[in-house]
Amino acid sequence: MDAAGSPLAAPALEGGAAWLNVARPLSWPDLRGKVVLLDFWTYGCINCMHLLPDLRALEERFARELVVIGVHSPKFTNERHTENLRRILVRYQIEHPVVNDAELRIWRAYGAQSWPTRVIVDPAGQLVGTAQGEGNLPGFVQAIATVVRVFDERGEMDRGPLPIALERDRLADSPLLFPGKVLADPASDRLYISDSNHNRIVIATQQGEVIETIGSGLIGDADGIFSQARFHRPQGLALDRSALYVADTENHQVRAVDLDARVVETVAGTGRQAIGRSEGSEASEVDLNSPWDLALKPGILIVAMAGPHQLWVIDLVNGQAYPYAGSGHEARQDGAVADAAFAQPSGLALDGGTLFVADAESNVIRAVDLPPVNLVTTVAGGDLFEFGDVDETGDRARFQHPLGVAVHDGLVYVADTYNHKVRVLDPRTRRVRTLAGDGIAGAADGRATRARFAEPGGISATGGRLFVADTNNHAIRTIEIASGDVKTLELRGLQPPNAWSYLTGRR
Repeated sequence: MDAAGSPLAAPALEGGAAWLNVARPLSWPDLRGKVVLLDFWTYGCINCMHLLPDLRALEERFARELVVIGVHSPKFTNERHTENLRRILVRYQIEHPVVNDAELRIWRAYGAQSWPTRVIVDPAGQLVGTAQGEGNLPGFVQAIATVVRVFDERGEMDRGPLPIALERDRLADSPLLFPGKVLADPASDRLYISDSNHNRIVIATQQGEVIETIGSGLIGDADGIFSQARFHRPQGLALDRSALYVADTENHQVRAVDLDARVVETVAGTGRQAIGRSEGSEASEVDLNSPWDLALKPGILIVAMAGPHQLWVIDLVNGQAYPYAGSGHEARQDGAVADAAFAQPSGLALDGGTLFVADAESNVIRAVDLPPVNLVTTVAGGDLFEFGDVDETGDRARFQHPLGVAVHDGLVYVADTYNHKVRVLDPRTRRVRTLAGDGIAGAADGRATRARFAEPGGISATGGRLFVADTNNHAIRTIEIASGDVKTLELRGLQPPNAWSYLTGRR
């Protein structure tokens, strides 16, 4: 309501670059008689992605009364492109209408100031309320139920369907589907691949011969033998001889794969997302929050906990899990581990006593000097809103939402995700240069900067080669470090699981 207490009409849904998941653009006359929940989001934001289960719960509870509309108001340049957004809708199984608010026109019309922001509009097109941040599902249930009751009493609800046209129906399946991370093991000549949207782990030789798949393809958190175990969009991997550890990101768990016994078990996490600050506890009893990558020291797993903007430790010997570095504030702040701040850490690589971190939302590469030093420093990059594609030194260099790092011969290799590149960082000089990729999303092999990637999210190094999880190309790419030559690795013998199972969680 305005200052006089009169209802305020919702501003027009105009100015978007494209509408997705619908047959035609929507306007308020199309939505008359329905409760509308506008979700202002941007797809690189982990807090925005955390809201998806709540939105699905509301859509199921008010299946005929509520329309959720995602207003994608991008932070990063890369997020403005409709094709990139289309792939995200398929990747995260988003099936409600989404408008690409590429120029932030709808964002400004509604006075949004942070991601995520949600706005309820009643069936008469009047603003009901707004909320920022995660959580408060019960409050939204109560508010929507109240609006539905009021307009039902007036006979003004419209429970007819909208013209839905799902983006997933336009994309074909492939042997890999949005692979997030890759791990190359020189001792066994093996590749371990997080086939994230097939909810499984793929094991192959480094020449591409498929050996094994782990996981049924069904969404879930079931332990057990390889064919029956379930994951939910797994990401980071770490290997300790016959034990493969998996950051089971959307289950908010860390899993262990016994490669000899051929079974999967849960090492840490209850399956519930942690809300608010946590001091940790017994690993089997602690709630985690979007573990994205892993690094292994003897008896210790270090976890890039993207959700609370921290690094955690899992003590594998004593069964404990607790925060190690990061205050929980989302920021670029160096210093002692307890005082430093990260912004959605998403990639880890160890080099002796130094841990390199791809700090995605702050667009930097950090270095953590592990015990006894316990100090966080920024090696290169910008800040939360200082991103780009600049080969330079230290703070003058620019990345755009990097998700992966690997170390080889003293150099740090970066999956510069939203720049569609692989970069090289010398941590001694802090100099950044481009190794491969021309900065345009695509799928081209070839020499160095003539090659193209599409949002590469994971990277691993061994034997003079890099292996890259080229996420939006559904592929593993190889780069010869000496020359920068890029090739696509053919995974021989790999087939997708049953399509119905990974899209719905049911057979």
